[in-house]
Amino acid sequence: MSVVGIDFGAQSTKVGVARNKGIDIITNEVSNRSTPSLVGFSARSRQIGEGAKTQETSNLKNTVGSLKRLIGRSFSDPDVQLEQEYNSAAICDVNGQAGVEVSYLGKKEKFTATQLVAMYLTKIKDITSKELRLPVSDVTVSVPAWFSDVQRRAMIDAGDIAGLNVLRLVNDTTATALGYGITKLDLPGPEEKPRRVIFVDIGYSDYTATIVEFRKGELNVKATACDRHFGGRNFDKALTEHFADEFKEKFKIDIRTHPKAWSRSVAAAEKLKKVLSANPQAPMSIESLMEDTDVRLMVKREELETMVKPLLERVTLPIEQALAEAKLKVDDIDHIEMVGGCTRVPAIKDAITKFFGKNLSFTLNQDEAIARGCAFACATLSPVFRVRDFAVHDIVNYPIEFTWEQSPEIPDEDTSLTVFSRGNVMPSTKILTFYRKQPFDLEARYANPDMLPGKVNPWIGRFSVKGVKADANDDFMICKLKARLNLHGILNVESGYYVEDMEVEEPVPEEGEKKDGDAMDTDANGEGQPKKTRKVKKQVRKGDLPIATGTGGTDQAVKDTWHERETAMYMEDKLVAETDEKKNELEGSIYELRDKIDGVYSEFASDDEKEKLRAKLSATEDWLYEEGEDTTKSVYVAKMDDIRFIAGPIIQRYKEKVDAERQAVLKAEEEAAAKKRAEIEAKKKAEEEAKKAEEAANKPAEGDAEMKDAPAEGETAQGETEEKQ
Repeated sequence: MSVVGIDFGAQSTKVGVARNKGIDIITNEVSNRSTPSLVGFSARSRQIGEGAKTQETSNLKNTVGSLKRLIGRSFSDPDVQLEQEYNSAAICDVNGQAGVEVSYLGKKEKFTATQLVAMYLTKIKDITSKELRLPVSDVTVSVPAWFSDVQRRAMIDAGDIAGLNVLRLVNDTTATALGYGITKLDLPGPEEKPRRVIFVDIGYSDYTATIVEFRKGELNVKATACDRHFGGRNFDKALTEHFADEFKEKFKIDIRTHPKAWSRSVAAAEKLKKVLSANPQAPMSIESLMEDTDVRLMVKREELETMVKPLLERVTLPIEQALAEAKLKVDDIDHIEMVGGCTRVPAIKDAITKFFGKNLSFTLNQDEAIARGCAFACATLSPVFRVRDFAVHDIVNYPIEFTWEQSPEIPDEDTSLTVFSRGNVMPSTKILTFYRKQPFDLEARYANPDMLPGKVNPWIGRFSVKGVKADANDDFMICKLKARLNLHGILNVESGYYVEDMEVEEPVPEEGEKKDGDAMDTDANGEGQPKKTRKVKKQVRKGDLPIATGTGGTDQAVKDTWHERETAMYMEDKLVAETDEKKNELEGSIYELRDKIDGVYSEFASDDEKEKLRAKLSATEDWLYEEGEDTTKSVYVAKMDDIRFIAGPIIQRYKEKVDAERQAVLKAEEEAAAKKRAEIEAKKKAEEEAKKAEEAANKPAEGDAEMKDAPAEGETAQGETEEKQ
């Protein structure tokens, strides 16, 4: 079972996986650690990710970006209209949802943003499973904190269509905070002052500031503030607008009228922005931009900062808003963690440093922090991995209220209630109580629509409570409804039931009574005394109430249809890829055999065989570049088999000789090695024998030693004689 966290970004996506006792960011098919968030369409197939990026400039009208910013939105939303500025593909209305119209397989087709995200997630799933060599199912996916209920439901739906089980939608900065806190071993204890960190995340299209309090084993989000239209692409656009004016004045070309020239200028502006983050000035050069005109400019960092001055004036606003909501001052913040590619811009760093009056912290990987946090979030929900216990308490960003029709029997009844206030901990469950004699409906909606992104419909869902009736005495039925804001930040009325007020007996605690677990009280004779009881009124659950739910999510039947369509398109893409692979294999074989038949294969083929093979190769090549330019996989395979039928015997002879030569070389190497081992053994043996002979020659004889140490026999006798005289 795999553990996968997906940082679904507006420009690119990173995937973190739990393995090797840590989190790895995986690479895609071209070994990049991030995959462009693009979906492209052509007359033959789809190109997703790197493939879409490669052909983006040549296929602008059929390449779609801004996937994250379109999902769950209506076409009439002003934010959706704004995305047309960053997309050459035509954004349109698809059954009330934002979608695109593109040319696919030679005809015009419309796809909703939910379908587009599902296509992209299918590609991410494919990349991940190939890297892990495991099937991928359970994932966590990051979303902006400003996503509404309908946008979150659409993300879950897209995951379902892609065959993914989304365990949790986690807010971008909350994922970053989890990745930061779960690895820290020095967090304060429960009774100590918490460590307060503000995470400033400025990415490609939006900006989020989140204040988080850390204690050992938990994080609590205190406040989140967002600017949905502040990011790297806004800097790119400002630069491109500047280029457009310069080009018109200096080179007499208007890139605003030429989509491809505009697209190439945006790409050049992005590269220039990155260079200017590290250098005071940089050149910008594009060859044959438009009307065979080459353009070149030199741009200084100060000029860029002047172009984006209106943006820079908004840098500290989300931070100020977050501090105000958390009721904290600048001095209360212990660390300022910067993440997101746009936080590399010097002017942004300077403005935030000046605001806090302290150094910024860059301990996290600015590009991959969210993906790592998502992988940690997935690991904590997985039964396969053991992860340090770490509780995540996120907050509600938009207040949610319930409204209902007034009961005829209760004329002064309130008809609305804010159930989840802004800043409430999430996930969260609330029990709503109603007194009714007949079935009733209630609706959930956002209490303050002005806070929502763009013009998102504040309506969340309608819930019809069935099975309600008066009791035998024509009294109200007491109805209890369980409303839950779940891990994803999605609202549901999960269940309903009714209760009755009943008298029940419960024990009366006596003064000095021993606690549970102590020995039973006894009287003087050691016998147990009966406990005193009292009758109290309590609400006792008597039965369930069915609830019919209508929400902003996609109908199951529609989802099933989209899933079937996605599966069919995926198989078609796979077949096209395999067909191209066989075509390339055939083309490569033609050139390889033509070269080798007069080279390494020459001595293994007769003149007749050579002539037949050359003729076959020439005929196949002519076919390949004419009617064989676009055909089926099976035809390419058949053509390859025809060539192998002629070339096979020649190649076999060559391989047999190569194998024989290899065996001969191996045998010679083995004989040489054996000979060398024998020589080494002989030399070693000779050395040992010589050493033994030398030791024997240097050792004195046993008799010589005795004569040298003892006096001569005659001398001893003479000495004894003299002593006796």
